[in-house]
Amino acid sequence: MSEIYAETLRTYLHHSPKVGNRVMIDPSGIIIGQVELSDDVSVWPLTAIRGDVNYIRIGTRSNIQDGCILHVARKTAENPNGFPLIVREDVTIGHGVILHGCVIGNRSLIGMGSRVLDGAVIGDDVMLGAGSLVAPGKHLESGYLYLGNPARRIRPLTPEEIASLLTSARNYVILKDDYLKGQIKRLPSHPHQIRDRQ
Repeated sequence: MSEIYAETLRTYLHHSPKVGNRVMIDPSGIIIGQVELSDDVSVWPLTAIRGDVNYIRIGTRSNIQDGCILHVARKTAENPNGFPLIVREDVTIGHGVILHGCVIGNRSLIGMGSRVLDGAVIGDDVMLGAGSLVAPGKHLESGYLYLGNPARRIRPLTPEEIASLLTSARNYVILKDDYLKGQIKRLPSHPHQIRDRQ
């Protein structure tokens, strides 16, 4: 990782983030402590991933979109393992999602602004609609659309919808590769360059 990530990747106690190959992390994000980002993961602007009191693992080709918050629950006498956070492979986490001490299954899509709380388990190939709340300890069965506060099972996903879940993840791999190649350029920051065109 280049020096651009010096403030983005932070150590907590003796734990430092581990980053795989071809990972894209926006410099405005913060990643702390026991966090593992597998190959081809992308972390988009203004995201916080805080693995301080437990660990976080993000699976291959998963994307964590703008403004997400990912955190964990500590170990206690009543819950010796606490609640780590595990996002499996080819997962899309939409803008502004909060994930706290939960498990997200392969190829699932968590819609914008949703919240998934401690001990919840999202199965494989699940689509969670925007703004939904998954309560602590809730299990969502694979292959369904869920929606609401609290999230309720709506219907089975169609074959086309299931295929689209993988397409979403693959599209974000392509997009982050463009960023890594430097094809997205920053605009000039000098005010006179804007005034001169007025």
